[in-house]
Amino acid sequence: QKLRRDGRVVVESLPPEPAARGAETFVPPVMPDEPRPVFEAPKPAPAPAARRAAAPPTASGLHFEDEFDDMDYAPPSEDGERAWRRFVNRFLLLIEVAAVLGLIGIGASLFQAIGTLERETASAAQLADEQRRASIPTIAPTPQLTLEAVVLPGGHTFSPAGVPQFNYAEIPSHLLPLVQDQIIQPPPRRAPPTDNTALRLIIPRLNLDQTIIQGVDWEALRQGIGQVPNSTTPADDQGNVVLAAHNDIYGESFRYLDQLQPGDQFQIQTATQVFTYTVANWELVEPTDVYVMDERQGATVTLISCYPYQVNNQRIVVYANRTA
Repeated sequence: QKLRRDGRVVVESLPPEPAARGAETFVPPVMPDEPRPVFEAPKPAPAPAARRAAAPPTASGLHFEDEFDDMDYAPPSEDGERAWRRFVNRFLLLIEVAAVLGLIGIGASLFQAIGTLERETASAAQLADEQRRASIPTIAPTPQLTLEAVVLPGGHTFSPAGVPQFNYAEIPSHLLPLVQDQIIQPPPRRAPPTDNTALRLIIPRLNLDQTIIQGVDWEALRQGIGQVPNSTTPADDQGNVVLAAHNDIYGESFRYLDQLQPGDQFQIQTATQVFTYTVANWELVEPTDVYVMDERQGATVTLISCYPYQVNNQRIVVYANRTA
């Protein structure tokens, strides 16, 4: 069929069919002077150079590339080609999905490893802190019963004569006689200042810049801001400096403590240094919640005043940590 399309097939005339039996066969006479016709087969067209080269001989004999075998030739099927493409695409998709899942697994493993490392470092830091804490000497408590041991400083009420007095109603009844006995005594002697004694409080957000008096008795708070005498100074690496002041009398030094926000900074100045503190938070407590003056971790400051304004049945407590 291929040769026929290329015009390379020699078409031979069929031999004449034999006549039926009994019929006479007519043979035309040939004239002696008439030339006998000669029939020549048409010459085939020359084949292209690329097709003239024959394939190397095989075991079955010679093979030409222009030979056509209906049994061996099978044109490609479009359905088969589409099926193959679908198979390849799905296989590549599976590879991509597996790669994405592998990356997710690696990321999860990394996050888990980071979490484990953070827990280990936090545990090591806590252990080191406990070891350092064990070497810190415990400050001996003051043997004398003071007002701040039973009720937070700053409490007061107004008498009928208009003179502010301590609010005895805030003091537990079983301790009231002892407190009254100490309050009617003369004001306590102030400890002599040292290089590390707190002398000045500066709170930029409240536009406050005042000196600090040692003690939180009535006379001390009448002068302004007082410090609880707990043997702690701003220079100590461990301890809680407790400062108290009134909110509606004697200058109203701590009237706006509720305007302080976490992250605000203020300073306490001594004779030789200035220490910076950062506010952590503030809360409202009862007057008998004296635990707010306890020592916390590190060098800290606690600011205390009555709350709310001109009601004074609670205490506002601001917690801050030393940062510089």
